[in-house]
Amino acid sequence: MTNPRVAVVGAGTMGHGIAYVATLAGCTVVLTDSRPDALPPAIRRIGDLFTGAVKRGKLHEADVTAAATRLRAERDPARAVGDADVVIEAVVEDLGVKQRLFAELERTAPAGALLATNTSSLSVAAIAGAVRDPGRVVGLHFFNPVHAMKLVEIVRHRRAAAASVERAVAFARALGKEPIVVNDSPGFASSRLGVVLGLEAMRMLEQGVASAEDIDKAMELGYNHPMGPLKLTDLVGLDVRLAIAEYLHRTLEEPQFEPPQILRDKVAKGELGKKTGKGFYSWGGEAGASG
Repeated sequence: MTNPRVAVVGAGTMGHGIAYVATLAGCTVVLTDSRPDALPPAIRRIGDLFTGAVKRGKLHEADVTAAATRLRAERDPARAVGDADVVIEAVVEDLGVKQRLFAELERTAPAGALLATNTSSLSVAAIAGAVRDPGRVVGLHFFNPVHAMKLVEIVRHRRAAAASVERAVAFARALGKEPIVVNDSPGFASSRLGVVLGLEAMRMLEQGVASAEDIDKAMELGYNHPMGPLKLTDLVGLDVRLAIAEYLHRTLEEPQFEPPQILRDKVAKGELGKKTGKGFYSWGGEAGASG
């Protein structure tokens, strides 16, 4: 799959990050969103990523100039996906919303386009059930921040065509990512493991075992994790983590996925992490940089 035409639907934290790495990899990229007012700030954030890469010596100005010609925002989602080879959905983690979107994508995207969902925990089979040809749908789960995280989970549901999975793996590698293929199961591999670790860290904080900083330091220095589970939760968003935990608890019916009260209380108070300025940490002037 050489320099495919990519459409990214959803201009939030994950969507603009995916658009950035695809553009950088040489793809022609169209970014769209059902909320047109989300597009200008997303394009600005992509510009900031390019500027930061130039400052760090990772890119040259000529690279940014060339990339700028390959990226555009499109207010009309149907037009955005009209000639795409790969369509990546990165909208809210709501099954009904995703199913309605995929039914629309099947009508508006080319028949040969790969349709991928960036869901971090929802059933890919259920999302694929919204289209007449579920074989063309796969999970393509990127991690936040997309430009820094090497992993992409390729999620294979029972009706996914082998060719679609192979295309997804090749696409992820073309973006410079390391793909793993997992079968469709609640939480896949990464979210299921990561959420358990995060929830246990919250229970430890709730019980006064140690401070948030020291719990995180235990995993960073003792297990070589690049970031502790509580700080990671702040970056992901406490509301996002709560929704995933509730979904896993409901579907798997296992006690380790039951959200602790401290998480519910913080979400109820609007302490959602870095995007609101406070979660398990205080973020001060950095609020709004991630979600």
